[in-house]
Amino acid sequence: MTTPAIGETLDLSDSIQRFAGRNGAYYVHQFTKIQSSSRFSLSFNWSGALAGPVWAGARGLWGLFCCLAILELLVLVPLGQGLWSDLGAEERTRVEKLEHNYDRMLGKVQKAKDKGKTAKAAKLQKNADNLNNAIARTKLKVVKAENTATVLIIAGLIGLLLVKLFEGAWANAIYEKHYSRWRTQRGAKSGLSWTTAVIAAILVAAVYATTLYRFTVAIPPEFLVDFPVEKATYQEPATQWIDAKFDAAAIKFGDFFQSIAKGIRIVLEALETMLVDTPWPVVMSVIVITAWRLAGPRVAIFTIAALAYLAVLGYWEKSMSTVALLGTAALICILVGVPLGVWFSRSERAYSVGRPALDFMQSMPAFVYLIPVIAFFGTGKPPGVIASIVFGLPPIVRLTNLGLRQVPHNIKEAAEAFGATKWKILTGVEIPLALPSIMTGINQTILFCLSAVVIAALIGAKGLGFDVLVALQYAAKGQGVLAGLAILFCAMVIDRIVQGSFRKSHDARARSMVS
Repeated sequence: MTTPAIGETLDLSDSIQRFAGRNGAYYVHQFTKIQSSSRFSLSFNWSGALAGPVWAGARGLWGLFCCLAILELLVLVPLGQGLWSDLGAEERTRVEKLEHNYDRMLGKVQKAKDKGKTAKAAKLQKNADNLNNAIARTKLKVVKAENTATVLIIAGLIGLLLVKLFEGAWANAIYEKHYSRWRTQRGAKSGLSWTTAVIAAILVAAVYATTLYRFTVAIPPEFLVDFPVEKATYQEPATQWIDAKFDAAAIKFGDFFQSIAKGIRIVLEALETMLVDTPWPVVMSVIVITAWRLAGPRVAIFTIAALAYLAVLGYWEKSMSTVALLGTAALICILVGVPLGVWFSRSERAYSVGRPALDFMQSMPAFVYLIPVIAFFGTGKPPGVIASIVFGLPPIVRLTNLGLRQVPHNIKEAAEAFGATKWKILTGVEIPLALPSIMTGINQTILFCLSAVVIAALIGAKGLGFDVLVALQYAAKGQGVLAGLAILFCAMVIDRIVQGSFRKSHDARARSMVS
């Protein structure tokens, strides 16, 4: 199989034949038919229909191989259960036990009659009749289970037929898309490889046989159900090693962690003093005026309604405490995230190192990263802020990096031509053009930090999250709904103000450019 060199022009038929290799003429006809139609063109591939995943593997379509294998297994498993599984075995075993108990009960009835104990015999006879009725009902279940096998076989055969028709109908269309990629991408697989066909066939045989055996035998082998490794073999030593490393790090860097917590506590207490200790009419007025000036009168009216809800239902102090925690976390995220995003947009090496850390922060379950936070910082509000930072930092970093990378190079080159310094280009050209992406990142970070309040409450951050946590513990539906709405209104107010301020500034900038 020869891939055409870069820049080589080929006739379409010749190109398709080189790509397809075996049965090239067939694929020339089918690809031409598909490409000439603006809609879906019916093109049935019998090899793709009959061989399915094996055909896909032989043609280098390993993604399609996996999809088709899973699709076929979904219909083969019930078909196999209908053909080979003894669906009524469990109920038949129960029938045998019931019949054994029934015979014993009849024996007791006869003994009672022989001894002249009529009342006892009548009672025992009633129990025997109940057992007999249970036997009859269980036998009906056996028949029903056996009938289910017939239904599974019919449904499996119909499903398998439909899957094969689907594979055959879409095989050429998918392969034509692969051909298009082959023409533009160096290294794309082409032709039919008997080696990969054999590999695909072996994989299909192994996976299908193992899966069908697992779901069709009455008692599958233990190694197919559970991984054959004892918990104590690896988990316990690994757990002890991690505990030792965490304890050692907490002792060695304890002063450093406490310094971080102390700095966060200073900022947090300052914000709490402003929002909680300041008289509520002053705070409420400042928030409403800010919403009106930055986002307009509609947002101001909504802010008044939201703040009234918090005040009337007794959530004012807890809401302000939550907003203080949120403000501290968001402020640190912005101060750290924006410079990191700028750095990542400048250095591919730095981004390649930082991206796994961001992926780890976003993909790690929230309750898992609370463990190192507790280990290094203890419990309370500062650790809650740190947990919120871990949750909210990735969006601002990623979107700042993305926004700066999307700034057109010709604009930066024009600024350089006019003698602008790198700092001037960054602050006067790149950041203004990337501002929509950066503001989206800031908005997402704020909302992510706010959504972490319930998680932070687990480690003593209090606030509205604590009310939700208590409601979950005691199934207090009313308390949970009211506290959840309070968090929702806080998020909506912040979102409306941030989005409204950005929209207003963007419109003002657009008007100035027009004028």
